[in-house]
Amino acid sequence: MRAAEAEADAWLLDSLRLYNDLHVFELQDPTRVLEWTGEKSICVAGYENLRRNEILQLLLPQKLCAKENQGLCPERDFKVKRGGFSDRPVYSLKHVPETSLLVTSAPLDDSLQVWGLEQDGTDLIKPLSTIPTVKGGEGSWARLAAAFSKSAWVLHGPRITDLQVTEVESKKAIFLAGSANTDEATTLEFLDQTTVLACSHKGQLFLADVRQSSSLQGAAEDAHIPLALGGERWCAGVRHSPQASVGDKTLVARLSCGGCVVLTDLRNMASPVKAAKCRAPPSELPRAEFLSISVAPLLENCVAVSGFDGTVQVYDTHSWSPEAQQAEPSFVHKGHVFSSVAEVGSPLWVTAHTWHREKPRTLLSAANDGSLHVWDWADPHGAR
Repeated sequence: MRAAEAEADAWLLDSLRLYNDLHVFELQDPTRVLEWTGEKSICVAGYENLRRNEILQLLLPQKLCAKENQGLCPERDFKVKRGGFSDRPVYSLKHVPETSLLVTSAPLDDSLQVWGLEQDGTDLIKPLSTIPTVKGGEGSWARLAAAFSKSAWVLHGPRITDLQVTEVESKKAIFLAGSANTDEATTLEFLDQTTVLACSHKGQLFLADVRQSSSLQGAAEDAHIPLALGGERWCAGVRHSPQASVGDKTLVARLSCGGCVVLTDLRNMASPVKAAKCRAPPSELPRAEFLSISVAPLLENCVAVSGFDGTVQVYDTHSWSPEAQQAEPSFVHKGHVFSSVAEVGSPLWVTAHTWHREKPRTLLSAANDGSLHVWDWADPHGAR
C-alpha cells in the first residue's frame, strides 16, 4: 500500500514535466462513450444494467478552451449543459452532424434510441423516437455511425450481414448491406456522406457506396485483407480531419486484443502500410470489451490505443514498416491509475478515449471508476 502511494506521489510530481495541461473530473457513473457534440462539448452516458442511466452533455473546462496555455489544472471544472435519463445502458452513442440529434444503442435491444439536445429551449436531453434494428446476441449490440446528407442518417447493425443505413426521420432504409458475412461488427464509420466502412471482430474491412442502386438489393463491396489475424478480436479507427490530405483521409488503423496494430490505405487494401506490436498487458476482460484505437486528427504519424488496462498509450508510427515489429509508446497516460477512486484490488480499465478537435496533443479519456481526464502531454522536443 505504501509503495503504491509513493508511486502515485512520484507520478504527481512528475506530472509537472509530463503534461502541459491536466484536468480531472469524477462522473457519478462511468461512461464508455465520449462523443463530440460541438467545438466545446461532449456527451457521456452510463452503461450499468438494471438501472436508469444518465446521458449528459458536458462543456469542456474554460481554461482548456483558452488559446494560451493555462498550466496544470486538476479540478472539477466540467459543466453540465444538458442531461437526461435512459432506461437502458448506453454502449454506443453518436451525434448526427449538423443536427441536435443523438442516437444510442444497447445490448439485447431491437431498436435504437433517438434523442434531442435542443428541444423546447430546456436543458433536458429528451427521447424522441426509436429506429428498428437487428438485436445482437449476448455481449454484442448494434454499432453506430452517423452522417448528414440531405437528412440525418445512421449506419447501424450488430453483424456485417445486418448493416444498413436508415434515414432518422422517416426510418426509411437508404442502404442494406446484404453481405453473407455473419461476423460481429466492431467499428462502423462514414468516410464521407456516401461511403461507409465496417470492421469485423476478425479484423476484416468492408466498404460500400450507399449511392449504388444495387445496394438496396444487398450488393455490398467487402474487402478481405490477407493478414494473419490469428483469431484475435479487432477494432478500427479512421483519421477525421478537415485539414488532412486525400491520402490521409483513407488511412485506417486496426488494433487486436493481442496488441497488433495495422495501418492500411483504403486505396490499396491488399498490403498494410505499416504494422507494429504495441505494449499489450494480458487482459482479463472477456473479448477485449473496451478495446479502442484512434488516429490523431492534427498530428502526423500518431495513434492512441486503450482498453488493455488503466492507461492510454500514444505511439509515433513514423518509423514503422509493413512488417510488425515491437514498438514502444512515445507517451503513456497513467493518470487514471494514480488518481483512481476505485476500491483497492478492483480492476481499472480505460473505457474510452478521443482526440481534441483543435488541440493536436490533447486527448480525453474515461475509466470504469467514473474518472474523466483531459490531458495535453508535453513534447520533450518543445513542439506543441
